[in-house]
Amino acid sequence: MDESTPRFRLTGSVMLKRLAAMLFLSLPLLASPARADAKFEAFIQTLWPQAEKAGLSRALFDRAFAGITEPDPVVLKLAANQPEFTSTTSAYLEKAVTPARIDSGKAKIAEENKLLSAIERKYGVDRYVLLGIWGMESNFGKDLGSMSVMRSLATLIYAGRKRDYAREQLNAAFVMLKRGIRSPDNFTGSWAAALGHTQFIPTSYLSYAVDWTGDGKRDIWGSKEDALASTANYLAKAGWKADRPWGWEVTLPKGFNRALIGRAKWRPVAEWEKMGVYRSDGQYYGNGQAKAFVMIPQGIDGPAFLVTQNFMAIMDYNLSHSYALGVGHLADRIRGMKPIQHSWPEISVDLSYEQRKELQRRLSQAGFETGGADGRFGARTYEAVLGFQKKKGLPLDGKPSLKILELLRQGG
Repeated sequence: MDESTPRFRLTGSVMLKRLAAMLFLSLPLLASPARADAKFEAFIQTLWPQAEKAGLSRALFDRAFAGITEPDPVVLKLAANQPEFTSTTSAYLEKAVTPARIDSGKAKIAEENKLLSAIERKYGVDRYVLLGIWGMESNFGKDLGSMSVMRSLATLIYAGRKRDYAREQLNAAFVMLKRGIRSPDNFTGSWAAALGHTQFIPTSYLSYAVDWTGDGKRDIWGSKEDALASTANYLAKAGWKADRPWGWEVTLPKGFNRALIGRAKWRPVAEWEKMGVYRSDGQYYGNGQAKAFVMIPQGIDGPAFLVTQNFMAIMDYNLSHSYALGVGHLADRIRGMKPIQHSWPEISVDLSYEQRKELQRRLSQAGFETGGADGRFGARTYEAVLGFQKKKGLPLDGKPSLKILELLRQGG
């Protein structure tokens, strides 16, 4: 007993020392989540010449990147999984055009009637489409984005994701900082540096944002008025025409010449009507002279749409058929129109993901543009397949397949 007590005390002292040593040695491990990435920090410094050229002071540059020591993993994950580019159109619409969002949009029509009427008169852009964009982009101002714009853009450049896009937006962000439009402390947005109520990217902000309220600021973050007017200005400059809608769901007649599908086949609506292409809701088109083309976003067996220049103006805002269709359809539902009438087909193809990308790449190389080789089959891919099938004298079913890929491998 007498021997054990000193041993206990000695052992306790040693244990305390060893515990202190273990804690000291483990500090880097405990702090690892916030540990700086030396390569990323060095990369940040390579952005200084671009900032200096944009007119930033060194002090403002340092403030803009203060505390940004490693890439944002959330940005990388979201960049690789944009729903409008990675899901089918039907799956995208199911999440984008929800009953809750439709009801919110209808409430906004009543709440913001005076504002929307005034913006519509000035820019000629349909108020319902503005609500469609507002709802799609930030759920009517509920989610403006809280991610650091500077970190997001630096991450995209560093990782090589959307590098050209990110460099262009970073330069515009530097200009915004220099002009005092935002400060480093409150320069936040989405993972892709989209800003405010209607998610303008920095270049769009510099080119199209307007001061609707007249307070001397183009505040798309704190002013829904500025944001909605800025969006209307954007669409007007993108070619929006007040005398026609974005488009209509249509029913193609039996025996319809499928070679007429696609953006290369613009025709006046009256001509489509003569061919038996009617609105699926049974209503009249209205402006028979408005030009439009037939679009099949999920293949020939799915819903078909006759879309106008206004659809392309929405695509100028976000280069995705699913997005533009989502905005247009949400706008129509807020207006009180019916859901899409035709059912969406299940997509089943005998191609792996890599084969899908190869098919798109080879179609584009053969002169049938697919809009990119991302493995996702949308309107452009189905149009390209139809064009290729017509050239080869094949049945025009518009279905991507291994047979089509093999023909393309043989030289198209």
